[in-house]
Amino acid sequence: MRFRENFQTVMSASYRFVVTGRVQGVYFRESTREQAEALGLVGWVCNLVDGRVEGVAHGSEAALEALHRWLLLGPPAARVDAVDWQRVESAPGELPTEFVVRR
Repeated sequence: MRFRENFQTVMSASYRFVVTGRVQGVYFRESTREQAEALGLVGWVCNLVDGRVEGVAHGSEAALEALHRWLLLGPPAARVDAVDWQRVESAPGELPTEFVVRR
């Protein structure tokens, strides 16, 4: 089991994202959770007081790239102006076990 845990840690990454535009009140957080879960990612997403949406996603590089592409479009009612997408370090003990919407 130890080898598998180490392998998954090496083969995965974490990214923080902040999405700007009309992204609150348009089902953005829940849609992001659905997309992330479908891609096998874990992490979280939340609204910021300034109208943006922030989150952290962890998983395979391919799945993360797919989420990044989706974030650039968002759900149908959203208007995405920009996505800040930055790799971050995560210790294995800090990783969540699912993708959640924070309130």
